[in-house]
Amino acid sequence: MNAVIPVSVMVTGKGTVSSRIKGHYSRKRPSKFTEIFRPVIFWNITYKCNLRCSHCYIDATLSEKPGELNEEELLRIADDIVKHGIPLVVVTGGEPLASKKFWVLAEYLSSTKKPKWSLSTNGTLIDEDVATKLATLGVSYVGVSLDSVNPLEHDRFRGVRGAFEAAIRGIRESLAAGLDTGIRMTLTKTNIDGAHEILKMARDLGVQRVSLYLLDSIGRASNMLTEFPTHEQMKNLADKLIKESKTMEGEPEVLIVRGNFIGIYVADKLSRSREDFLEYLRMIGSQGDCGRKTLSIYPDGRVKPCQFLEQYTIGNLKTQKISDILSPRNKLLAPFLKVYEMLGGKKCSNCPFKIVCGGGSRNRAYIATGDFWGDDPLCFLNPLEIANKWNIDEEDVASVVDNHDIEV
Repeated sequence: MNAVIPVSVMVTGKGTVSSRIKGHYSRKRPSKFTEIFRPVIFWNITYKCNLRCSHCYIDATLSEKPGELNEEELLRIADDIVKHGIPLVVVTGGEPLASKKFWVLAEYLSSTKKPKWSLSTNGTLIDEDVATKLATLGVSYVGVSLDSVNPLEHDRFRGVRGAFEAAIRGIRESLAAGLDTGIRMTLTKTNIDGAHEILKMARDLGVQRVSLYLLDSIGRASNMLTEFPTHEQMKNLADKLIKESKTMEGEPEVLIVRGNFIGIYVADKLSRSREDFLEYLRMIGSQGDCGRKTLSIYPDGRVKPCQFLEQYTIGNLKTQKISDILSPRNKLLAPFLKVYEMLGGKKCSNCPFKIVCGGGSRNRAYIATGDFWGDDPLCFLNPLEIANKWNIDEEDVASVVDNHDIEV
């Protein structure tokens, strides 16, 4: 999903939430949960949100916007998703719990055996009644946004005083209702050095998962270009996460999102042989990326390769079926199925790991270079040095990645 690097699973071979949703996977047994044309869907059901987060990728507002899918359209699309065999739907926004439509969709998804469904939320609207209802409806996972252990810093980032206290309440109520619950933190140069404090808080609370998202230049975050973490900060983070994952024995589970190049760095650090390294690459490659094992539905029915690529639309579910969009015949989807062939930046286009990495973020590349297919400025790797160390080339990497040569 969305360029997920399962750091703690790479380190320990053990998962928590991901194992319960996707089944056990590891370096020697990569995940088969998703397929190219049966991806995880991130469904932004509304633009409405009760917070004003400075980095909001969808530029959410205090009320719904004209043209949002109505309840009838939501259910029609949900039925189409069920028939297509999608394995997991992540319901998000905006703030999904701020919309009455959420409960209509949740009721429907709870009535089907597949897909599994989870909730991505700011947590502020979860009280005891909401948590109990979510548990009754069979939500697989609740991910709550938390960007600092410092309440003032979190509230500043989220744009509303009291957001931290309300989010912590939401986490506690979700856990009390027996729900698998996680924390989602957006990493900037200001807060990245405090990520280990979030891990400690998560462990103290009993949270089972922490997802660390590298800031991306989309939506309101396009005005935060000076807030990108430095290369040194990201290296230090990766080293700390490896160490903490060993110490905590994989609990909570720790993931990095929007930075596949960090996965290659972690694989290099963990490997003791060429075979080890290739197995880690296979594991990373199985996770997928934007348009490849993941896509996003926007509130008005437009479909994006993922929720972090607003400028590319690959279909519209107001007029199309999901099978029309998730098809090798869809020429709008094709570039993202083979994104490694599209990369034009000097570093990314010559990188032996581009089939696994996908070049990082296309938004960050565009902002930095003016070229959507250019180099992601956050990548700190010397890929040729790593490839030479393990005596591998692009063909070796391609040989371990499933469906890299799919016909489109």
